[in-house]
Amino acid sequence: MVTLQLNRVSARYGRRPILEEITTPCFQGGQVVALLGLNAAGKSTLFRRVLGLLKDEGEVIISAERPVGYMPQDTGAKAVLAVYESVLLARMQERGLKVQPEDLSQVDRALEELSITTLGERDIGDLSGGQRQLVSAAQALVQEPEILMLDEPTSARDLNRQISLLTVLRRLADERQMLILVALHNLGHALRFADAAMMLENGRLIAYGSTAEVITPALLRQVYRVSTRIESCSKGQPQLIVEAAI
Repeated sequence: MVTLQLNRVSARYGRRPILEEITTPCFQGGQVVALLGLNAAGKSTLFRRVLGLLKDEGEVIISAERPVGYMPQDTGAKAVLAVYESVLLARMQERGLKVQPEDLSQVDRALEELSITTLGERDIGDLSGGQRQLVSAAQALVQEPEILMLDEPTSARDLNRQISLLTVLRRLADERQMLILVALHNLGHALRFADAAMMLENGRLIAYGSTAEVITPALLRQVYRVSTRIESCSKGQPQLIVEAAI
């Protein structure tokens, strides 16, 4: 089974520390793990550290047969490519330049999973920010990763499409036993779709566990400076209600 564990992982830019000795339990395939915290808490840096783009003290322990899939926060399109071409190129970066029928099938599958098949012939530069986010997610998904990391994949999307994307991610984790780590600002989405959560504050991991253990009124008061309560909706799902800023 695919697993990911961090052991006293740190990171710095120059002399400035960004992450301080992050240690986690062993996350496993089939889980959706929400990465939470304020802006500049260290979420994007943690993703880059897991990918090996940054080197520092500590261990990133990964058990997986394929490379980690990654959707960065910045999805700006610099190349003049159609959507289909860009997703195919992302797949071929790991497999060489000779395109096989299976590669085309996987591109079709990724676009269909994310409901962007109709964008296939459009230039990336002509897309909205939300559409580019989905293309970036397809570029990660087409590599058939066992671990998929997405940095704020819902930030440029309306509420309906946020729910649609997170529903797809939840299903992929369940059906493919994929381990998905997703940075989110919407704590209600984390409660609904994630199994576990990690809360970062100023580069430190201050809480981790099930979403119910991490997303609590006490911790949200401490980190986000808001007064909240959590209730069950009519379908029994937890619902976060923000009462006031503190």
